[in-house]
Amino acid sequence: MLLFVVGEDNVALKGGRGSASMVQKCKLCARENSIEILSSTIKSYNAEDNEKFKTIVEFECRGLEPVDFQPQAGFAAEGVESGTVFSDINLQEKDWTDYDEKAQESVGIYEVTHQFVKC
Repeated sequence: MLLFVVGEDNVALKGGRGSASMVQKCKLCARENSIEILSSTIKSYNAEDNEKFKTIVEFECRGLEPVDFQPQAGFAAEGVESGTVFSDINLQEKDWTDYDEKAQESVGIYEVTHQFVKC
C-alpha cells in the first residue's frame, strides 16, 4: 500500500483571504494565484490499485494549473502480507526497492506515473 503524504504548511493569502498550499504571484500582472490541497480528498493507493490510475488527491486551483508531478521523499508504504511499514520513501527516481524481513521478500515501487484530470 502506498500512502500519499502531504505537508501541513499553508501560506497566507494576501488581504486575509485565507491560506493555500502554494501561492505564486504573476510577474506580469502581480495577481496572486494559488493551489490548495483538499486534505479531505487524500486517499491511499493500495495493492489492488496496481497499474491503474486512481484519484489520490484533489486540488482547488485559482489562476494556476498543475502540469507535472515530481515525486520526492516523504511517501510511505505497508507490506500487504506482513504489515511492515516502510517510511520516508524517496520516489525522486520514480522507483524504490527494499527488503521486507517479515515476509522475506523484496518489495518495490516501479515506474511511477501520474495524470491530472481537470474537473
